[in-house]
Parts: sequence; structure tokens; C-alpha cells
Amino acid sequence: MEYRDLGRSGLKVSAYGLGVMTFGGQTPEDDAFRQLDMAHDAGITLFDSAENYPTPTGPETQGRSEEILGRWIASRGLRDKVVVATKAAGPGNAAGDMTHIRGNQRCLDRGNIVQAVDDSLRRLGTDYIDLYQLHWPERPVTTLWRSRYSYLPDDPKLTPIEETLGVLGDLVAAGKLRAIGVCNESAWGVMRYLALAESEGLLRLASIQNGYSLLDRYFELGLAEIAMREGVGLIGYSPLARGLLTGKHLDEGEAGSTGHPMLTSNKRAAVLEYVALAREHGLDPSHMALAFACRQPFMASVLMAASSVAQLESNIGAIGLELPKEVVKAINAIHDLNPNPK
Repeated sequence: MEYRDLGRSGLKVSAYGLGVMTFGGQTPEDDAFRQLDMAHDAGITLFDSAENYPTPTGPETQGRSEEILGRWIASRGLRDKVVVATKAAGPGNAAGDMTHIRGNQRCLDRGNIVQAVDDSLRRLGTDYIDLYQLHWPERPVTTLWRSRYSYLPDDPKLTPIEETLGVLGDLVAAGKLRAIGVCNESAWGVMRYLALAESEGLLRLASIQNGYSLLDRYFELGLAEIAMREGVGLIGYSPLARGLLTGKHLDEGEAGSTGHPMLTSNKRAAVLEYVALAREHGLDPSHMALAFACRQPFMASVLMAASSVAQLESNIGAIGLELPKEVVKAINAIHDLNPNPK
């Protein structure tokens, strides 16, 4: 396993991390412990959760993923050996009803962030969080769930970024957090955070967590240069495009029917080419997709996520895989003809 700098934070993270968003929901605790043990044995040190996990989110299960992760860390005596990442749920999301979180008060202001951090610390059973992230901006942005940008005039109720950075800095100074990051952010948003941190002497972002896969390389269009030049590491989620890049869903119906919710004719065409390329070179399609994401110079860590031990065991086979130059060239050729298919 390779270990990489997380921005300029001083933290080192494994090149692959484990997302735990199914733990306590689709994945019961005993299976979650087996996944966590397997990941740690493979050299994974970054474990990523969120206050709203597991997904689908709901009042009956909210927070269980953090609780399971915390119990595993305590039972294995690993607190100083792992990087614990979690997130505050913001209001600007399209991932389901979250009115149960803090009484539907999910703004990124001082009071909400302090409460969210304290609640996560309690569930995780720790006195500090290594990487604390903002799950969504308050303003609407283009994300995995919202593919078109809609401009809205600034709402006076939006929390000023200065306030958000200020309270996060105070929590770092208090020893409750070590580093901060954003998720599902735009190029403008990241640069605004960085500019205010510099001009106002506030805490600097260490990372951004956005989607990245063979089917979703939008990060390269603007954020990649920011990540490289400004020292903000990408934690890439959904590297298998919710399983599409395994090639196992090609026979299912398309989105809107009874099939895979992300499968479209354009994506099917791209996946067929990527799967054929992998098999031509004797590669597992999942391993090829994971290794391609991991090799990007702006990538700090690629998040694996599995609903079963068998899935994770398969994904772990990608660790250390170096793709031949001809495979990378062929991947880029497929992308050029069908970029970021909708």
C-alpha cells in the first residue's frame, strides 16, 4: 500500500480508503467488522463515514455507521493507527430526506457545526476526528445527483464561509479536529475557501471529496488543476460508478425501469468498451477502474465501498496494480469518444 500526503495537512492517508456508508444498514455489524479487519490487513488506514450514514438515511439508523466504526477501532486498539474521516450534513443535498438531523437545522454555521462535531465524537467514541468534512455546500452546485447548474442569487440566510472556517479553526485549536475538507464542491467553492483562508488567516482546506471514475471525470475539467497547484487532495468516491464498471449490471434494465438506477444507453456503451479492454489485457474490470483512479496525480485516496465481504475482497485485488501504458492510452481514447456519458 502506498501512503500519500493529504493536502498540506501533515496527515498521511492510504492510497485506497474504505467508505462505511452501508454499515448499520445494508451491512450488519459483524460483516462490517470483517470488512474493516480485511481492509486494515490490506494496509488501508483511511476510513470515511458521515453523520447521516448509513444510506438510505433515516431517523431509526442515523449515526450507526459512525458507532460501528468507533466500536471496531476501540476493540482493535487502533485509534492512533488510523485516519478517521466523517462529515457534517449540509442542507444543499439531493440524497434523501434528512429532516431528522438536528431538527432539520443543517446549516454550516457555528452552532450546527459544534453540535455535529460533538455528536460525531460521541458516536465514534473518540476525542478527536482526523478529517472533518462538509458533506454538501449550502448553495446548489452540480453533483452526482444534480447534473445541471442552476444559478440562484445569494440567499441572505446562507452561512458566510468565513463563519464556517472560523468555527472549524476553533475546533482544530481545541484538539477536536486535525484537518478539514469539503465534499461535492465546485471549483469556485474550493477557491473561495482557499482565498478566504489566506486573506483572513483562517484554516486551510486539506481535501475535497468528489466523485471520480471512468464514467465521471468531470473533476479533471477545473478542479484537478486547483488540487495540484493549491495542494488540496482529492478523496475520490464512487470509483466503480455504483457498480456499473464491474460489468455485472449490463444485462439489467436502464434507469427509470426496474434496472440499475444509473444505467443509461450511453453509459452501457462506455462500460462495454471498458470491460472489453480490461478482458483483452487479462484484467478484472473493477481492478482496472480502481487502478486508473488511483494513478491520477491529484488523487490522495480512492474510496472503496462494499456491501459484502466478498465485494471488498475482490476490490482489494486492485491494490498495487500498475496499468500498462497501452491500457491507459486506450482508456483515454474511449473517454475521448464518449466522455462522462449521461
